[in-house]
Amino acid sequence: MDRTIFFAPDVLKSNELPPDEAQHCVRVLRKKAGDEILITDGKGLFFDARLVQADARHCFVSIEKQTAYPKSWTFNLQIAFAPTKNIDRIEWFAEKATEIGIDRFSPLLCRHSERKEIKAQRIEKILVSAMKQSQKAILPQWDDMMSFKDFIKQPFSGRKFIAHCYNGEKMLLKNTYRKGENALILIGPEGDFSEDEVSEAIKNGFQPVSLGESRLRTETAALVACHTIHVLN
Repeated sequence: MDRTIFFAPDVLKSNELPPDEAQHCVRVLRKKAGDEILITDGKGLFFDARLVQADARHCFVSIEKQTAYPKSWTFNLQIAFAPTKNIDRIEWFAEKATEIGIDRFSPLLCRHSERKEIKAQRIEKILVSAMKQSQKAILPQWDDMMSFKDFIKQPFSGRKFIAHCYNGEKMLLKNTYRKGENALILIGPEGDFSEDEVSEAIKNGFQPVSLGESRLRTETAALVACHTIHVLN
């Protein structure tokens, strides 16, 4: 598949592309009524469609074929992380993790967090672009920021890990994770989790792990964790 993909989450209800997708379709790609296009709803479906009306504000389509396109991995992968002060670095992680394959992003507010809030609107656009670029039909979930204390108490059906830099007994993630398992991985801020946070996470079922001998930046550690799980599968 090498066709341009358009994202229209409500296409089955409206038979219309969102305004930004309509502009790209008409002004950039010069599509016109009668042309065939490929659409995804970001929920696992691709639609072969034909443009019925095409202008920069409204692109109406007729659906000619619907194809289920499930994700290529069989496990559930969630990464919870403390966003960096430089938002560009988190945007880079979000883009690359989406290209590799991830189910859910969960921003955390930790004791040593450099960023107290994050605007989801721009991030979500990056996720959509990465989904389309990597020819996927499922858009990862982006959560609202949550405090570390509240987050670690949430249920998760699978293995739970916390990557930190303190001394102590830790296995390499690649040596403890088993193929096919759902995984939730906590990645701390540049100043790492506090010792109390690590202790509380362990009490709530998180296993301490290492990602290797190198001390990694937050966004690098998060991407390494994502890629490690895929390689092991």
